[in-house]
Amino acid sequence: MTEQNPYVLDLEQVGAGDVAIVGGKCASLGELFRELTTQGVRAVDGFSTTSHAYETLLETDGLRNKLKKLLKGLDVNDLDELARVGAEARRMMMETPFPDDLETAITGAYERLGDRIGKKSFEVAVRSSATAEDLPDASFAGQQDTILNVRGDSRLIEACKECFASLWTDRAISYRTAKGFDHFDVALSIGIQPMVRSDIACSGVMFTLDTESGFREAVVINGAWGLGEAVVQGMATPDEWIIFKPTLKKGFRPIITRKLGVKEVKMVFHDDGSGTMVRPVVESQRKRFCLAGFEVLQLAQWACAIEDHYSKIAGRHQPMDIEWAKDGITGELFILQARPETVHTQNTENFIETYELTGTHGAPLSSGVAVGQKIGSGTAHVLLDPSRLNTFKQGEILVTTMTDPAWEPIMKRASAIVTERGGRTCHSAIISRELGIPCIVGTGDATEKVKNGSEITVSCAEGDIGNVYYGSIDFEIKKHKITDDVRPKTQIMMNVGDPDHAFKVSRLPNDGVGLARLEFIINNHIGIHPMALVNYPNLKRREDIETISSRILEEDPKEFFVRSLAEGIGRIAAAFYPKPVIVRMSDFKSNEYAMLIGGREFEPVEENPMIGFRGASRYYDDRYRAGFKLECLALQRAREDMGLTNIKPMIPFVRTVEEGEKVIALMAEHGLVQGENELEIYAMCELPANVVFADEFLKVFDGYSIGSNDLTQLALGLDRDSEMVAHLFDERNGAVEKMVAMAIDSAIRSGKKIGICGQAPSDYPEFADFLVERGINSISLNPDTVIQTTEHILKTEKALGTKREN
Repeated sequence: MTEQNPYVLDLEQVGAGDVAIVGGKCASLGELFRELTTQGVRAVDGFSTTSHAYETLLETDGLRNKLKKLLKGLDVNDLDELARVGAEARRMMMETPFPDDLETAITGAYERLGDRIGKKSFEVAVRSSATAEDLPDASFAGQQDTILNVRGDSRLIEACKECFASLWTDRAISYRTAKGFDHFDVALSIGIQPMVRSDIACSGVMFTLDTESGFREAVVINGAWGLGEAVVQGMATPDEWIIFKPTLKKGFRPIITRKLGVKEVKMVFHDDGSGTMVRPVVESQRKRFCLAGFEVLQLAQWACAIEDHYSKIAGRHQPMDIEWAKDGITGELFILQARPETVHTQNTENFIETYELTGTHGAPLSSGVAVGQKIGSGTAHVLLDPSRLNTFKQGEILVTTMTDPAWEPIMKRASAIVTERGGRTCHSAIISRELGIPCIVGTGDATEKVKNGSEITVSCAEGDIGNVYYGSIDFEIKKHKITDDVRPKTQIMMNVGDPDHAFKVSRLPNDGVGLARLEFIINNHIGIHPMALVNYPNLKRREDIETISSRILEEDPKEFFVRSLAEGIGRIAAAFYPKPVIVRMSDFKSNEYAMLIGGREFEPVEENPMIGFRGASRYYDDRYRAGFKLECLALQRAREDMGLTNIKPMIPFVRTVEEGEKVIALMAEHGLVQGENELEIYAMCELPANVVFADEFLKVFDGYSIGSNDLTQLALGLDRDSEMVAHLFDERNGAVEKMVAMAIDSAIRSGKKIGICGQAPSDYPEFADFLVERGINSISLNPDTVIQTTEHILKTEKALGTKREN
């Protein structure tokens, strides 16, 4: 370090090891400016006062002793007394004059900073920085003040006083007392930097991990119009982007999520030229993102560079919490500060949960088929009329006859779901598994037996039968440690549909995704029929045109679909990268497609949609060909622009070999060429024809995934959505098992991969045993059964090995 002034240091003189001298925040600011600018990160120059400056002020006019006397005997739980003492302490700090040499040091550093940036009088930000490096929160984030838009010598000195005085706010006094720290063990340093004119542009924060799940291969960026304090303080709901780090570092453009925030208000420079004020954001700004895509990628690259640098200092992976801003005059992006992220960094738990009823209860109000193994309690909301979906509140238990894709927005708010109709593979069951909430289907009488507004408990933890009990029943959640030390020879994959849950479930031991359902993304993240977007605005219903317009805003309708779908697919693929993620192309039935916005205009009315216009037959038909093109373009973008080549498309419901060839040729026309860029194309094996002609189908496709739900339906000739024949639906039926065995044998003969993504192995251990014995390559399970089924399969493989040795 060069020769130092005892009161101020330029940021180029400060580094990460100087927390005791300039505090955690300023040490990090110095580290950023001194070390990261050489790597292309645009950090902000500035200077910092030292802890010696603060200690000198405390010795002026006996200030330290006055403060000690004031604080003696303070009860911080007496809020009136706390407020009185805090106000008096701040008054003392403000009225104590700076020693002449301290004031001269600060104004001199301000002048030298102006020389470096080529300005004489300019706005600065004055930021507090606590120096107690041995405390759990070394920077005391949020406890002291930041003063923005400070210009000129006299205002700078006044702002420094305000910053020092903020060490004695009510919240800071209470915080230190609660943590058991002596008030005078904490000194305050002040960082002074030129203002980035984000008041006329935008700013925000970013983390180098997913803040919800702790997934570490993502950069999450939040941004809003104006100064960053509006985002930090939660005044504005920001835009959000998620970027995948591994392929970003390879030069791809992996923005896997973007969400438009409301951005209600923005913080700007005050009209009188000093300080700040809050203004509402005009509607035109609310409806557009505050950053362009290339700017998002630039920030993410800088975030990676910062994380890599701080990880080297820490000697381990160190996720970071970073503030950024865009200058509205120059258009340049800047990093304002960076600090280690602590919440997820300190959380090293790796476990899965199991549920068990512990409280007493009466006879079930209603019973049906249990979906999942969880328990949930809450207020019952008996809802029979789809037009009243907006009356459903967060955390209520949905009790209804049945659901379809139009119900999914409220299903995401539910704490549990109970339906009268449907079996284990109906819509309600599939979606509840994705959401990770308990669900009981096929009760037959729930809407009659359960009283609207009553407290109930939904238990799926008692075996195959799920029960609805009156009242809030106590239950216990047990955590089981996740270990990935020993993996079975049979690959254990997962069924994943909701991109929002992908980061979380990817923590489970797995070999990739055996089934990612495109229709879940289309329904939840797009909500509009693809052909309605292709033909927009030339639609018959004015209501559809207006609704679509409000959703896509000013984006090209086709681009809206491709981008949204690519991001949904990309997020799932990123969560499991580089493991394979098999994405099934859309498999809505015509009645389900009709429920999408604009869908009724493009869908036929069929007596039995389950065996009608679905799967591969739609893709080359003129009624949907343009929609399938959009699906292909979305997959191509996720693979090529985002670099997620672990994505493998899978074609459902292929009725003939010729149909399979036709679809593969059509995909090639849209840029998905089989064999190029590691592209494999799989097919669902779910029709008896797929089994009988498996050898021929596997000459066309790179692999098979058995859809045991549809294969059971078609082998036994029953509608799996009908509760009247649900008792006959059993994948363990001999006819079904024989077909599964034939398909596996054909794949082994052909040297092609074969897996299963249906419900059966998740529900029946004996069916999983059967699959392992036949030599299947992979079994794709619901996330809630991965741990248990993996342990079971390990035992099965061990027993088989012993048996074969003997």
